Amino acid sequence: MIKTGEYNTLTVSRLVEPGAYLEDGKEGILLPRRFVLKGTKPGDELTVFVYHDSEGRIIATTQKPKGILGDIVLLRCVSTTPQGAFLDWGLMKDIFVARSQQVNRMYPNGDYLVKIYLDEKTGRVAASEKIDFFLSNDELTVKEMDVVNLTVYRRSDLGYVMIINNKHTGLLHLNEVFRQLEVGDQLKGFIKKINPENNNIDVVLGKPGYERVEDESTKILRLLQQNKGFLPYHDKSDPEKIYEVFGMSKKTFKMTIGALYKQRKISISEEGIKLTK
Repeated sequence: MIKTGEYNTLTVSRLVEPGAYLEDGKEGILLPRRFVLKGTKPGDELTVFVYHDSEGRIIATTQKPKGILGDIVLLRCVSTTPQGAFLDWGLMKDIFVARSQQVNRMYPNGDYLVKIYLDEKTGRVAASEKIDFFLSNDELTVKEMDVVNLTVYRRSDLGYVMIINNKHTGLLHLNEVFRQLEVGDQLKGFIKKINPENNNIDVVLGKPGYERVEDESTKILRLLQQNKGFLPYHDKSDPEKIYEVFGMSKKTFKMTIGALYKQRKISISEEGIKLTK
């Protein structure tokens, strides 16, 4: 079954002047000539993205869109009409956002966070700025300590509301933020806590527990080796300076150098940290 708005692996049925037709159980789906690699022949299997062209026909491409069906991505508006707006999603045909699917009116050159979905009336892939409709914490598909994909949704008084795996929402508290964040940024993180009473979720950037420490340990050892075995930072150093140099929070830095000290890989003094011989 062909999945519109997603990648499909299809077999070349025949080559024609306009391109290559791919088997779909019917007349075939055209892969335009510009996307057909030299040497392609009938029977070859190709992985292509399938969507509707400007005339409403299902078509294939080897171009990679900035998002596929179900994704939430930040896209730039390229043009508008009284009916809606067109956003650049990396393909020859721009993706459409109906006026009814806009929170506020969109304008060319503006960047908008949208959900890519399948319009039930037209059967075509479209985008919506009304993302809350697609998000719910009623039935969770994640648990505490799960590594997840995060998208910055909006700023709140407590921190940043994050979209989790394009399905749920969670809060990244301000005291867990150690880098500049912008709406639409996509990051890796993990589920720190789930409130069983209301399914509210707290998230943290990076990896959980000791797996996170192992990654940071390697980084600190590498930086020490690159700086003749010594760095003038320790557990009393300024948090912002630690983040600037090591790219981690002071809490993670202290936990990591503590682990390295116990392993006798470094020594810690008032001057800084030093590789042991």
